[in-house]
Amino acid sequence: MTSASTRVEHTPTTVNAATPGRRAFSIVTGLAALLVLLQGLWAGIFLEHDGERDAASSWIEVHARGGEITLALAVIALVIAFVKLRSRRDLLVGSAALVVLLVLESYIGGLIADDSQDSLTAVHVPLAMATMAVAVWLPLRARHAGPAVHAPADAAARPEAD
Repeated sequence: MTSASTRVEHTPTTVNAATPGRRAFSIVTGLAALLVLLQGLWAGIFLEHDGERDAASSWIEVHARGGEITLALAVIALVIAFVKLRSRRDLLVGSAALVVLLVLESYIGGLIADDSQDSLTAVHVPLAMATMAVAVWLPLRARHAGPAVHAPADAAARPEAD
C-alpha cells in the first residue's frame, strides 16, 4: 500500500539577511525614533507653561536642540540607506520621508518659537505624529531581510510517493 506524502520541506524565501549597513541603519533610526518620542515629552513639559515663554524657555531650547540632533540622525540614516542599502527601496524612501518630515517640523517649530506663530501648533503636532509613525516604522522595517526572493522549485518541495 502506498500513500502520497504531503510533507513539504520549508526553504528560506528571503536572502540577504546580513545586508551590510543594516545594523548601523537600525541603530541610527532607532536612536532617531527615541529622540522623536522625547520631543513629545519635552514639548509636553514646556506646553504646561501655556503662554509663558520665559518660564518654559529652557525646555523650548531642549526641544529645539533635540530636533536638530534628530534631523542629523535622519540624514545619517538616509546616507547609510543610499550607500549601503540602495537595493532596499523601502528604507531609502522611508529615510528620505523622515528627513523631509523633520525639516518641515523644524521649520514650523522655528516659526512658532521665533515668530510667535502659535496657530501653527495645529499643524506642528499632527506632523509630529506622522514623523513618529515613520520613525518607528523604519527600524522595524530594517529588521526584515528585504524583498522576498523565492527559491527555485525543486524536487524536495514536491509531494513524494512512498
